[in-house]
Amino acid sequence: METSDILKKVRKIEIKSRGLSNQIFSGEYHSAFKGRGMAFSEVREYQFGDDIRSIDWNVTARFNHPYIKIFDEEREMTVMLLIDVSGSNEFGTRVQLKEELMTEISALIAFSAIHNNDKVGVIFFSDRIEKFIPPQKGTTHILRIIRELIDFKPVSQKTNIAEALRFLTNAMKKRCTSFLLSDFIGTDFENALKIAGRKHDLVALQIFDKMETELPDVGLAQLFSKELGKSVWVDTSNKKFRDDYRKLALDRKQNLQNIFKRCGVDYASIHTGQDYVKPLLNLFKSREARR
Repeated sequence: METSDILKKVRKIEIKSRGLSNQIFSGEYHSAFKGRGMAFSEVREYQFGDDIRSIDWNVTARFNHPYIKIFDEEREMTVMLLIDVSGSNEFGTRVQLKEELMTEISALIAFSAIHNNDKVGVIFFSDRIEKFIPPQKGTTHILRIIRELIDFKPVSQKTNIAEALRFLTNAMKKRCTSFLLSDFIGTDFENALKIAGRKHDLVALQIFDKMETELPDVGLAQLFSKELGKSVWVDTSNKKFRDDYRKLALDRKQNLQNIFKRCGVDYASIHTGQDYVKPLLNLFKSREARR
């Protein structure tokens, strides 16, 4: 892609993402994620209406009177974007490719983060760590991230989600908020997800295409996997084949949801023909409601 084309795309995504962030997401983002990291300040006597979960039982026992812990919100937070750049994301049959949708969502999160004075970093991964951009603040930094998202060319076409999560766990020493954007066409990442989710505030965003869940009846068709580098011919006019394909996709989706629940990881599923504003807002509001 020519430099001028890249700059045009960057500008287009910047305008859209900054607009959504300023108008809708910054407040929701702040409510959903700010205050997750809290610094202990002091204790004071319990007052009517205080949350009993804040009671300091050691001090209470010492003075025979209830005391609560007071925390100050840590104003600066670090946000990490873990972005799947494997070959399966170069696919889309609706409005855009999966990788293009990931770019827009990542840009939106990044602008929301810097609007709240947070640092943003990125981990690009396939079946290896393709690139690590350390967290920084500022619009210039975010525009660099968007340029990378648009024009990044991975070495590998395969996927290893566990490798990305292990890198996050080892590279980020302090707790951060992390968004994992992937189609989750991968296996054996539950243990790494659980470990990363305990250390960090981890959110999973599954990006998929409707064609991956249900095939149309178009007769004989060739399906190609870029990650495997293989193709296969299938008869989509065969109803049993279409039904089996759909059932396999539904089972995979349910299994993925079960993994997220077992690991205590918030998640949302967004497809390429969908307006991503609503599912993201629902995710943010559900987090806010639990606080």
